[in-house]
Amino acid sequence: MGFINQAKADTATKAAAEAYAAGRYVLTFKIIEANTTHRSTGLMAGVGEQIEAIESQGWTLSNLAAAEGKALTGDRTALICIFRRRG
Repeated sequence: MGFINQAKADTATKAAAEAYAAGRYVLTFKIIEANTTHRSTGLMAGVGEQIEAIESQGWTLSNLAAAEGKALTGDRTALICIFRRRG
């Protein structure tokens, strides 16, 4: 995993752990795809790693919505993920 994707996974892990420790039952997390070729079929760089990082903290992905946007860095796909606390 590259440096940027690892940093994003670390951020997701921290946010998920803090929400779990605070007793939250729902976690809403925005994941922005790192890949610049978003219009082609294939892996969404960094997305799976962030979802796995959150789920490793006791959450399960419940719902996901996608939106495309254009920022200074180019087109990106943003995923709005709703996780529910396990157990």
